[in-house]
Order: sequence, then C-alpha cells, then structure tokens
Amino acid sequence: MSVIKDRVVIITGASSGIGEASAVALAEKGARLVLGARRLNRLNQIAGQLREKGVEIRVSQTDVTQQSEVQALADLALAEFGRIDAIINNAGLMPLSFMSQTKVSEWEQMIDVNIKGVLYGIAAVIGQMKKQQSGHIINVASIAGLTVFPTGGVYCATKHAVRALSEGLRQEEPQIRTTIISPGSVKTELPDSISDDRIGAATRMAYEQAIGAESIAQAIVWAMEQPEQVDVNEIVIRPLTQRQ
Repeated sequence: MSVIKDRVVIITGASSGIGEASAVALAEKGARLVLGARRLNRLNQIAGQLREKGVEIRVSQTDVTQQSEVQALADLALAEFGRIDAIINNAGLMPLSFMSQTKVSEWEQMIDVNIKGVLYGIAAVIGQMKKQQSGHIINVASIAGLTVFPTGGVYCATKHAVRALSEGLRQEEPQIRTTIISPGSVKTELPDSISDDRIGAATRMAYEQAIGAESIAQAIVWAMEQPEQVDVNEIVIRPLTQRQ
C-alpha cells in the first residue's frame, strides 16, 4: 500500500495537462484530492470520473491570480478532510514573445500566474503545515528555470523565480518537504497561450517531441512516496531527444 493513501493533496491548474494527470495518478494511490482551476465544468468532469472509482475528491473554481480563491481552495481541503498533506502548484502560462514586441499585459499575466500564483499557494497552506509539523509543497517550474532562450526572457524569469522561492522555502522550513518539478516539452495546453502566430507555430513544431503529462505525474508520485526524512528537492525531466 502506498504511503500516499489518504493523504490530502491540493492541485492547482488541475483541469488539464500535468494537473489532471497528477490527479489521476494520485487517485490511483488512494489520495484524497482537492482540485482547483478556472474551468469548473472540466473539473467536475474529472471529479465525476474519479468518484466512480471511489476517490474522495472535491473541486473549486480557482483563479490562482486571486489570493482569496487560492485560500478558499485550502480552506475547502481543511473543512472537508481536516488537514493538508501536499499542494502541487501547477497552474502556469507561457505566452512567449520577443521583448521588443512589448506585450506588457502578457508579461504581467505570467508574473501573476507563474509567480504570484505559486506564492498564493504557499501562503494558503504553510500555516497548516507548520501546525501539523509536516507537509509537502511541490512547485512546477520548467527547464526554462535553468536556462534562457529568445522569446522566453520573461517566461524564463518567472520559472527562475519559482526555483528561487522553492529553495528559500526549503531552507526556512525544514519540517516541510519541497520539490521543484522542472519539465521540458510536455503535451499540454501551454503553447496555446502564445499570441504571436509565428512563435506559436515554431513552438508547436518543437513540441512534436513532447512527452506525455503522465510522465511528469509519475515523477511527482515518486517524490511523494519517498520516506518522510527524504526531501527530493528537484526533478528535471524532458524528452530523450530534447537538447535544451
């Protein structure tokens, strides 16, 4: 029996991609799930499918740019299950563009979702985890947090920030496990947020080598299944053929 059984896990950005795949993988291990995303109809579909398999699951429409909504997600977990064992801060956007295009609204959106959304997730659970003297905060970053590439300056900056925040949290709170998940190209909706047609087409071509979101979910499960005294700080996972 997995140590994940009956653990209460919150997942943001859970309506598709890595979030959805993580929900399915954790459900198979017996976790109790609290899922958040903007698309409530999609969350309800996922929840319905998992409930048919006996999974305890709750959902809440959640925009991670709104601290009150992220806090409400954590409050739901506590009200329904009495504790919070882990959060997967997964929601993210990648509207790539050249800086000279000055797509300031897209920069702000990435900062709000990719950085503030993670911070709001941490803020929503850290008090309860300190009270429990246990917990696991899993932040989905990217290989973009390890490098910088043209059109990705702002996106890369947000993912570098996620890694810095995660490392700072690790050093400050030794009773809370922290894990950074840094994927390469994954089959998700991430390229759909690119508004520039040329950059979008090039990115989708590069994503032809992408791996399934299930591979990332299994890495998350593996990190969570380690003994309590083991803290897996970062996992970098990319397609075999991806060089950058």
